[in-house]
Amino acid sequence: MSARGGRNPGWVPNQHGAWAMLLLPPVVGAVASGVRWSHLLLLATWLVGYLAFFAAGLWLRSRRKARYWPPVRAYTIVAVALGSVLLATHPALLRWAPVYAPLLAASLWFSARRSDRSLANDLVTVVAASLMAVVAWGLGDAEGPVGTGPLTWPPGATSPHAWLIAGVLLAYFAGTVLYVKTMIRERGNPRMWWASVGYHAAVVVPTAWADPVLGALFVVLAVRAAVVPRRWPALSPRTVGIGEVAASVVLGILLLTR
Repeated sequence: MSARGGRNPGWVPNQHGAWAMLLLPPVVGAVASGVRWSHLLLLATWLVGYLAFFAAGLWLRSRRKARYWPPVRAYTIVAVALGSVLLATHPALLRWAPVYAPLLAASLWFSARRSDRSLANDLVTVVAASLMAVVAWGLGDAEGPVGTGPLTWPPGATSPHAWLIAGVLLAYFAGTVLYVKTMIRERGNPRMWWASVGYHAAVVVPTAWADPVLGALFVVLAVRAAVVPRRWPALSPRTVGIGEVAASVVLGILLLTR
């Protein structure tokens, strides 16, 4: 990424499509379970943590060049400070560490190998983002903030509804990864197109079984995955991103009104 405004690379993420995936799970989880002040702290920690993660990935891909280090250091310090306050007020959230630590390690490993754009790494980040719906639920649910419930479970992890939300988000974002690849990096690749169409068709059945209205949305997404890359293959990344934001908003509304 080139420097902007005279600053070193790494300060401003260039993966604009990632913001919908970052925001939707914690916002839906928070609203569905009951918004509390701690959700704002969770969201701030999560977003600054992403900034640190993005900068660290760029630093690793550069083979740890010094000019890429300042944003890593700055964002990490802020993320640790925010996270410390969050854990001080809700120490039960630390139970999520064994879940997120390997996901973070795996994604940084992909970055170090310059494979951060691989399908495997994209799916790792999708899992991490989708789980935030359960984490946010744990802060709003009665058992989350005070840490009651089974000691071996992280806050929110005992709620079937939280997992249903996370599962639907996971199904959606995994499909988004495949669809966006057919429109940008894998444009014209028939294998990726078939993988995207096949995946979207497969997830229609379980989502429709969970909720017919959600199933209808996934039918639309399946049609989009099949038609748009063939009919309008030259859409700009900006246009593709706007479409994803719109689809994410619709999905969020449906999840909160079902």
